[in-house]
Amino acid sequence: MILGVTGNIASGKSLVCRELARRGAVVVDADQLAREVVEPGSPVLEQLVTSFGKDILNAEGSLDRQYLGDLVFSDPAARRCLNAIIHPAIAALSTQRLEELRESAPLIVYEAPLLYEMGGEARVDKVLMVTIAPDVQLGRLMARDELDEQSARQRIAAQMPQEQKIARADFLVDNSAGREETIAQVERLWSLSIAP
Repeated sequence: MILGVTGNIASGKSLVCRELARRGAVVVDADQLAREVVEPGSPVLEQLVTSFGKDILNAEGSLDRQYLGDLVFSDPAARRCLNAIIHPAIAALSTQRLEELRESAPLIVYEAPLLYEMGGEARVDKVLMVTIAPDVQLGRLMARDELDEQSARQRIAAQMPQEQKIARADFLVDNSAGREETIAQVERLWSLSIAP
């Protein structure tokens, strides 16, 4: 089975995926794939430079993700342009990786923050949504990324509302109460529903 794991920014997807991996799942991380498709010399990075300028590159010639993130989170048109360039490449690479693993791994986890936004649910069998209380999310995001409140709220607002994702998910894990409670929920889910 391929299980899509999604959730909005700072919801705790990585914690849930690490716990699933500890129990034997193989994890394919869309963020890691996103790094691979923009490696120096890649056609995707060249397209990004053409669209956004050389300022998006750091001194070594690789993508300055922080700079590009700051640029697109405050500009919906720029974000659409970025998504139009990068997401087809991530989709193609994720499809390839998931198909390679399908025959050899009993449970494959596809960790994808924008699973619904980019139509990624078509590549998975079931979806687990990691939820979080909005005030907890805001605090965690500000602390994790060292953002002021306005910047953090912009990043949260740039994603599909959590409630819409909850309505479409097969499984839910609430990461509002902290690590131990979240791990306990993953364990219950593993033993009752998704263990290979």
